[in-house]
Amino acid sequence: MKSVCVFCGGNPGARPSYAAAARRLGEVLAARALTLVYGGASTGLMGAVADGALARGGRVVGVLPEFMVAREVAHPGLTELRLVGSMHERKAEMAARADAFVALPGGFGTLDELFEILTWSQLGLHHKPCALLDVDDYYAPLVTFLDHAAREGLLRPEHRAMLFVERDPERLAERLASYSPPAVARVLDPSQT
Repeated sequence: MKSVCVFCGGNPGARPSYAAAARRLGEVLAARALTLVYGGASTGLMGAVADGALARGGRVVGVLPEFMVAREVAHPGLTELRLVGSMHERKAEMAARADAFVALPGGFGTLDELFEILTWSQLGLHHKPCALLDVDDYYAPLVTFLDHAAREGLLRPEHRAMLFVERDPERLAERLASYSPPAVARVLDPSQT
């Protein structure tokens, strides 16, 4: 594994622990010589994870739609800033550059990115690890819902197993490094997408 994509909020959230965990995750990735791939913003949790990695000398690649640059949210200190034309291109570029995916606390955008990448995994389009860094039980209701969906037969247990949860950035990095994808039948061939 050489790179990790982090999905997270462009806002700091209500708890200082969110930004502290984001910064710590960036530091942990840099300490392991893993490139951080993320949304390219300087604000909120996005800025915190990038700042953490940069402070430890890490490589940080931001992927930002051009229309967002005009709003002056681009992080000025990145190793590389890749400008794309749309949010769809952003997700595809981040996915192509990453060997693993982690979601920190976030809103609609974070959940959209996370569930799209999980759907791609479910369809057999990739076999990369996907994880939640559950800071202060932020994702506990979501994990409960996913477990409920599996119990109700609307999410296969092997697909539910594609997303793991950790509370500690160091432990999360260890699990990413030792990840072995669950055995699932391929639904689509990548050439069909």
